[in-house]
Amino acid sequence: MGWKSHGLRIKSGRKLRKHVREKRISIAKALQTFEIGQMVHIDIDSGVHKGMPHPRFQGRTGKVIGQRGRAYLVQIRDGGKYKTLIVRPEHLKPAG
Repeated sequence: MGWKSHGLRIKSGRKLRKHVREKRISIAKALQTFEIGQMVHIDIDSGVHKGMPHPRFQGRTGKVIGQRGRAYLVQIRDGGKYKTLIVRPEHLKPAG
């Protein structure tokens, strides 16, 4: 009896679901910029698959610590550890 993977986004359909009026992809969200040290919220846009963080980080708040290409390095605290995520700007929004 072999176990098979169901993919990275298994059991996250409700979390990544979009409402009817949110289906369009916003260009303004893709072009937004963040400064190093700025606090950001992770708000996953399921219409954009590139640069999407794991669904377990949906709703987390972190600090931008760098940039890698078009994506940003976001440091979050998970339990007692700091983790660095590589996230594109479509999945981020400024905190505060």
